[in-house]
Amino acid sequence: MKGIFRRKDPRSSHHDPRSNRARLTPAVGPDRIQDYSHKSPRLISDKFTSSALGHNMPNISIPDPPDPRSHPAAYLRSIHAVRQRTRLVLDEAKGNALYHFDVDLSKFKDTADYVVAIIKRDFQGNYASIPPHGRWQHFEVGGRPRVTQLLQSWPNSVDNQERTRRLIDLFLVSVLLDAGAGTKWSYKSKESGKVYNRSEGLAVASLEMFKTGAFSSDPNQPHQVDAAGLQKVTTDTLAKGMQVTEANPMSGLEGRAGLLVRLGKALQNAEIFGHDGRPGNMIDYLLSHPTTQAASVPIILMPTLWSVLMDGLSSIWPATRTNIKGTPLGDAWPCQAMPKSPPAHPWETIVPFHKLTQWLCYSLMVPMTKLLNVHFAGEDLMTGLPEYRNGGLLVDTGLLTLKEGDRQRGLKNYHQMVGDGNAVEVVPTFEPSDDVIVEWRAATVGFLDELLAAVNKGLGLEASEQLTLAQMLEAGTWKGGREIAKVSRPITGGPPIGIISDGTVF
Repeated sequence: MKGIFRRKDPRSSHHDPRSNRARLTPAVGPDRIQDYSHKSPRLISDKFTSSALGHNMPNISIPDPPDPRSHPAAYLRSIHAVRQRTRLVLDEAKGNALYHFDVDLSKFKDTADYVVAIIKRDFQGNYASIPPHGRWQHFEVGGRPRVTQLLQSWPNSVDNQERTRRLIDLFLVSVLLDAGAGTKWSYKSKESGKVYNRSEGLAVASLEMFKTGAFSSDPNQPHQVDAAGLQKVTTDTLAKGMQVTEANPMSGLEGRAGLLVRLGKALQNAEIFGHDGRPGNMIDYLLSHPTTQAASVPIILMPTLWSVLMDGLSSIWPATRTNIKGTPLGDAWPCQAMPKSPPAHPWETIVPFHKLTQWLCYSLMVPMTKLLNVHFAGEDLMTGLPEYRNGGLLVDTGLLTLKEGDRQRGLKNYHQMVGDGNAVEVVPTFEPSDDVIVEWRAATVGFLDELLAAVNKGLGLEASEQLTLAQMLEAGTWKGGREIAKVSRPITGGPPIGIISDGTVF
């Protein structure tokens, strides 16, 4: 059914579903997302983060966030606020004082050890080769270097700056289409005939739509995304491109189509996106921005990129979400677990996540770095992504357990949505705004920071050898969350808690 991730009802099983938590040994020989094993000769840099500059990285001051007392909406929309606000929920979690989850800190080591084992299995002896979490890898599912092949299909007359623009066009649309598709949807590649689902299926589908000019208004240049091209997207055209039918349903299809249409309107900001309204034109804006440093390579401040995406695209998010005095906050929600002192102002109850904006940052930074040798100052402001694979890992390893009253309420939600006759691997299910989901996501962001330190220690990595958070997300928690879900719920491979997706959050 639409928007539901499902698992077997524990009561219908002959074994305790929590017994899977003891099975924290990674599978051998999984269908892995490939790394950058195929590189175009036009790629300038194979380094993925600003650490590539090493000791040559200049000391760059990062602007402070807005003062929440005088500018609460601007503060909650900042990248700084995500870690600062979720940290408060993590503190509650460490004291086992959450409203909806029991926290068993004795399981933290099991979770970290599982992530370490996943990374050792796939990268032992070559941890430096782990790419950062980003959309590029999803395009290369099955070992096919689709992005490199796309680059090689363009004539030599297309310079690296235009190549980067085109990849940003593609990546931005693909990321915005990357909210959870549900457990029943899949996509059969028109080029290879292979079938993919979830994030990789959405990546391949969006790439093949891009190559046919589905998002371009210029018939002479199909390989671009522009404002006019997005205005022609409808639910029907998106359904056709994504192969959505009654037998192959996708969660939040209407929400995705609406998001792309609103994106087309947002791209009409000529200062950032040029007169033709292309996402890739942000390159020109960023490189000429007064905060961009001209060192041995261009260095863009992370808050500058964040502002382009957060402010430049603010109108694409549903207006019905949390707002302060009419200013929409995007992916930010009230949370009961925020400390009660009591809060002096309404903003103090709100936890921001901005998951898709962060996913955009992680994803867009890669082509900028690889093709133009751009580096970014302040990458450590980014957090782990509060989505169901990272959060599901914490539940499936026993670190977080949904309280019984909420579990029963979530199961009732599930059965009301799908009906008993369609029940498969039943999971407690909630709306994205439900306090259960908000608390789960906040705890997830906090524990991912804790896991990074434990995972680096478990891998024996010190100083400059340590994995970045983006590398741990890619090779460890995101991948590990997916693998343990397949063990715990082998029919759907879905998360332990269901989210009723509108196509714009997960």
